[in-house]
Amino acid sequence: MRIVVSVGGSVLAPDLDPERVAAYAEAIERLVTDGCEVGVVVGGGGVAREYIETAREIGANEVELDRLGIGTTRLNARLLIAALGERASLAPAVDTEEAAAALRRDEVSVMGGVTPGQTTDAVAAAFAESVDADLLVYATSADGVYDADPNADPDAAQFAELSPAELVEVVLPMSRDAGASAPVDLLAAKLIDRAELRSIVLDGTDPSAVVDAVLRGDHTGTDVVPPGAGEPSRWTEAR
Repeated sequence: MRIVVSVGGSVLAPDLDPERVAAYAEAIERLVTDGCEVGVVVGGGGVAREYIETAREIGANEVELDRLGIGTTRLNARLLIAALGERASLAPAVDTEEAAAALRRDEVSVMGGVTPGQTTDAVAAAFAESVDADLLVYATSADGVYDADPNADPDAAQFAELSPAELVEVVLPMSRDAGASAPVDLLAAKLIDRAELRSIVLDGTDPSAVVDAVLRGDHTGTDVVPPGAGEPSRWTEAR
């Protein structure tokens, strides 16, 4: 089973806790041990937003802000690579082609951001499409996709399941700029729709939630299921 996991920076390293990074590395190693090919894309999180907000106040333009965010994602990616040791690629891949090559070498392929104007949400979707991934998992600080911002609207309802086209409709009204935070952004949703990628958006605060979702399909987040798609065979075998 080939999977791509997008790990939010605020999930992996909210306060640069080495035990937390190590726990994520252990979860990824569990997936590899169970026979999964694993690619990981790491976000910037709160640290990236702090850099972006500071730079915006001193007059940096949007491309400069994006580059600051990309730099932070790659630092976070290096933290995870350090925790994975010999299982991982030596350095964060700079594009999806390099990331795919690492997978072919049976390495855990780790990426951060790639180019201004593209979030790590979209990088993960493009990576998953480029390697024909069986599953794309967004491990975020939210517990799924909602019809409104649950932090602002107490009546926001979580979707248990969406089609890729419905996911696009949900995120379409939302605006994005450098440092914005959401479970999945519009470009990522469009790529998921184009490639008909089976995806999961879940609360990744506990790394074991990613393991349960990948190996058994067990989670409390949102499934994004292309029309006519069945469950991965290993989920039905595990039940």
